[in-house]
Parts: sequence; structure tokens; C-alpha cells
Amino acid sequence: MNRIKQKLQENPSKKLLSIYFTAGYPEPEDTVSILLELQNSGVDMVEIGLPFSDPLADGPVIQRSSEAALKSGMTTTRLFNQLENNREAIDIPLLIMGYFNPILQYGVEKFCRKCSEIGIDGLIIPDLPLEEYQLQYKEIFQQYDLLPVFLITPQTSEERIKEIDSASDGFIYMVSTAAVTGGKKGFGEEQKKYFHRVSKMGLKNPLIVGFGIKDRETFQQATAETNGAIIGSAFIKQLNDHGTSGISNFIKTIR
Repeated sequence: MNRIKQKLQENPSKKLLSIYFTAGYPEPEDTVSILLELQNSGVDMVEIGLPFSDPLADGPVIQRSSEAALKSGMTTTRLFNQLENNREAIDIPLLIMGYFNPILQYGVEKFCRKCSEIGIDGLIIPDLPLEEYQLQYKEIFQQYDLLPVFLITPQTSEERIKEIDSASDGFIYMVSTAAVTGGKKGFGEEQKKYFHRVSKMGLKNPLIVGFGIKDRETFQQATAETNGAIIGSAFIKQLNDHGTSGISNFIKTIR
């Protein structure tokens, strides 16, 4: 069974914590050591960010980390090489989150095949439309047992949410706000109403909230009526301030 599905099913009442970090940051060869630290700290899933020169959905913290990783020589091929034998020590679900242009340049089937070979379980591609995925890439994803993860926002209609739910087979990435990642404030009443509204739709896929989760309070707010939350910008700030040695302490502050 795909590791994402297994994780989502093994304890449905548990609020899952997923961490995002940019591959090749803060140092080009930090990828596997960060994964090991996160696994040892009890994180449930990890999203590995594929650096891109124009990350439209990302806030300044992730943008800067992506720029630094690219300047340090991080590429898709280098990331794949780093992850070549990661499954000897890492058993939690791993996803790659990135924009479609680098994947298209690499070759979609070649990219998916390599993801399968190194143990990647899912892909989050914010700028890959659902319809294009279904028409052109669904069979490739299925061939290599990669779960596509689609995003919804507070502005996504219920009809569209149901379409995404029908096309998904893992979890739905529930963006907490229409803004970019890395917001500084907690969740207001409108966002809480959005969490409540979508949670009551009876969707078949679990909901994992991203954007704006940075500490225990926002994690608890985001997961009050959903299945989990993703921390990205706040984790990268932690890497800026404390390096990989501070990962365990950071995770302990979340739950």
C-alpha cells in the first residue's frame, strides 16, 4: 500500500503533522539529514520542495530558500541522487512539492519513474490543473503509484471541491488563505468558518491544512476539524536560526 494511504489509515483520530522544507537548503547536502531528524522527531509526513526560480504560491521565506538552493547548485537530478538510498533508513511518507515547469523539462514519465524508484509517495504540483492531470498524466501517476495532491482555498466552490475529492486518492491540501505562504497572524473567524464548512461536506479524502501554521496554537486551530497540518515557512525560519540541530526541539513545540 502507498505509504501516504497507510499513514492516513493507521490512526484516523490522530492529527498528522507534515513538514515542508526546500531541498538543498540551508546547505546543498542537508536533504537526507533533515529527513532523518524529522522522522526521529515524530513527524508523520514530509514534503520536499523542489527549488524553482518563480515559486508563485510561496512567501518570501520559502522564495529565499529556493533561490539559495538554486545558487548552491540544487537540481532535480541532484535531489534524486541524494534520495537514492533514503528508504534504507526512512520509512515515513515522502512527497515532492514543486512547480510543473521543472518536471516538464525533466520529462513527466521519467520524473515519475525516478520518484517511484527512490520511494516518493506523492506529488504536490500547485500549477498543474486538475483537468490537465486527468487528461494527460493520471495514468502515469497511477503506473508509478504516486498520489496527486490537489489544493483548495477559501474561494474554491463546493462543486470544485467535490471534483477534486473525486479525483483524489490520498488527502486534500486545504490552503488556509488566498495569500502566499508564511503569514504572520493566527487564524481569524473567516478561516475557522472555512475549516468548519469544508469539514462538514462529507468528503472521502482527509483534509490537511497548509499556509499559516507556525506553532502549537495555529496547529491546534488548523486541526480542530481537519486531519492534520503542514508547516513550511516557520520550519525554514528554524533552519535559518538553529540549523539542523534544532529540529527536534522545534517539533516538540508543535505538539
